[in-house]
Amino acid sequence: MDIPVRQATDDEVASFDSHGWVRLPRLVDPGTVADLRERALSYLEARAREHRTLVDQAFGQSRDIADADDLFRAVSRAMAGNAARLLRGVEAVRIQVTNLLVKEPGEHGATEFHQDFPWMPMDRSAMLTVWLALVDVPADMGSLRFYSGSHRYGVLGRSFTRAGDDQLTQHPWLKELELSPPLDLKAGDATVHHALTVHGAPANQRDTPRLSFTVTYFDADALYTGTPYQQTDGLGLGVNKPFDHPRFPCLRP
Repeated sequence: MDIPVRQATDDEVASFDSHGWVRLPRLVDPGTVADLRERALSYLEARAREHRTLVDQAFGQSRDIADADDLFRAVSRAMAGNAARLLRGVEAVRIQVTNLLVKEPGEHGATEFHQDFPWMPMDRSAMLTVWLALVDVPADMGSLRFYSGSHRYGVLGRSFTRAGDDQLTQHPWLKELELSPPLDLKAGDATVHHALTVHGAPANQRDTPRLSFTVTYFDADALYTGTPYQQTDGLGLGVNKPFDHPRFPCLRP
């Protein structure tokens, strides 16, 4: 399936390297985004609305959506070339997870500021997430915000473990960094952030759901550390071995 996804420019690659995040306008063509949106809405209608964890209180999700849907799978593979370009020194990437995210007005609150990497069982932090808007997402609908340059400070610890204990309460000095401006995104626009970039999102203040598709990619040469993690537990991965498993397809630009 041929999916029209544009290549990140040299300036966008440089901006990502400097700031730890970048906005990619019109990353995916409107027709493909419209098809993704229709499929997403049907999946979300069937989801169970559970608020068991702090993550559940911030947004709803349908994990590994690309495993169940050929179009989401094709888009995730088509965007892999950009992921490899944006991660310095990476020749190929693996897909760590695909996710369909929804932030419902009145149901979900703010997404606290956090890093993605502290939970991961990889031996290196060359990892990023593409966050693709499936609807127009004005800033007050809850588009992501980023602390620019925070990816240069290493692993800062886990969030979503206790209420009110996010990266900003753990590390107040982060507020000295530049916070990205509120972003108005059109359907088909994306933001990309490094797994060490501190990011969060406000609650949805509009009367319609914020809807997005995310794909997380990591360096294909990364080794498995054996750290307990629900996604990898029980797969038979070898400690200090590559993630050679069908759940983590290796993609080259």
